[in-house]
Amino acid sequence: MTIQQTPLYGRHEAWGARLVEFGGFLMPLQYAGILEEHRAVRTGVGVFDVSHMGEVTVRGPQALDFVQFLITNDAGKLALGQVLYSPMCYPDGGTVDDLLVYHRHDHYLLVVNAANTDKDFDWIEQHAGAFEVEVDNVSARMTQLAVQGPRAQATLSRLLSVDLNALNFFRSLEVELYGEQALLSRTGYTGEDGFEVYGPAAVGCQLWDALLDEYGVAPIGLGARDSLRFEACLSLYGHELERDISPVEAGLKWAVKDKPCDYLGKRALLSQKQNPPRRLVGLKMVDPGVARQGYALSLKGKRIGTVTSGMKAPTLGGFYALALVERALELGTVVEVDVRGKAKRAEIVPRPFYTHP
Repeated sequence: MTIQQTPLYGRHEAWGARLVEFGGFLMPLQYAGILEEHRAVRTGVGVFDVSHMGEVTVRGPQALDFVQFLITNDAGKLALGQVLYSPMCYPDGGTVDDLLVYHRHDHYLLVVNAANTDKDFDWIEQHAGAFEVEVDNVSARMTQLAVQGPRAQATLSRLLSVDLNALNFFRSLEVELYGEQALLSRTGYTGEDGFEVYGPAAVGCQLWDALLDEYGVAPIGLGARDSLRFEACLSLYGHELERDISPVEAGLKWAVKDKPCDYLGKRALLSQKQNPPRRLVGLKMVDPGVARQGYALSLKGKRIGTVTSGMKAPTLGGFYALALVERALELGTVVEVDVRGKAKRAEIVPRPFYTHP
C-alpha cells in the first residue's frame, strides 16, 4: 500500500515533526513533545493537521433517508448547519465506524476515521443502490485543521470575519477564507473548546502558516491527540469501538436511537440496550503501571474483561485506563489488571477522567 501525505506534509518536516504511518498517511506523531503539546491544548491553543480524515458526501432526493439507514443516531432532527455524532454499524450491532454528520444546504457530509475511509466508502456504496442518492468520496479534495484549546476562539476570531460567539457546539457554517469557501465547525476531540476548518489545500496551508507564524499557535501531533481524547474518555476506533464491539457496549447507547425508520443494526442494538453483553468502565490504577490495550482484568481471581486504552494521564498525573467488562461493577470496586504478568490493583472510577473547568 502506498503511504499518502497530506498537503501540509512539507510544513510538518519544516517544523521538525517526528513522522509515523497512521491510517495510510505519513503523519506527525509529535513536534516539541507529547507532554508539552498536551499542555498547550489544555492551557492555551494548538492546531492539528487532520487532513487524513475521510469525507463522503451524500446527495439526492433520499439523502436523509439513506443517512438514517446508515447510522444509529437520529439525523432527522438536524437543523441546517447542525452536526451529529453517530456510530455506523453492521446488522449484528458491531461497529463499522464512528463519524460526524454535517447537514449542509444541499447534501450531507460524513466525516469518517482515516484508517476506515476506503472500508467505509465501500460499505456506503454497497447500500446506496436501494436509495435515490449519489455518494462521493471527496477526501482527497479536502484539508481539515482542528484548532483546539481554551484560547481557540480568541485566536480564530482574529482571522475570521464571523462572530464565533454565535457558533454553538456541534454547529457549522460556511465562511470565506483566503478567497475560498470553507466550512467552519465547533466540535473537537480533546475535551476542550475547539473548531475545525475544512477547505481546499490552499486554505489549509495558508491557515496553518498564519496560525503558527503570526499567532504563535503550537502544532500538535497524534500523540497528544490520543492523550487528550483519552483523558476526556472519547472513543477511538480500534480501541473502544471495533467490528466486534458495539456502541452500546462502548458506553454510547445515547447515540443509539429507537427512531421510526429501520437502520443497520437496529434490532441487535435496541436489544443490547436492555441487557448489554459488556460495559465500558473507567479505571484508576491503585498500583502504578500502564494498563495497555488487551491486558486482562480480573475480580477475585476470575477474568471479567479487557483493557481498551490506558496511559498516564498528563493533566491528572495518575495512571488510568478504559476497559470492557462482562458485568456491572459499582464505582469504587477494586479489580486487578495483568500488567506483563504482574497483578496491579485498579479502582473503578467515573468517566470522563477530565472535564474542562
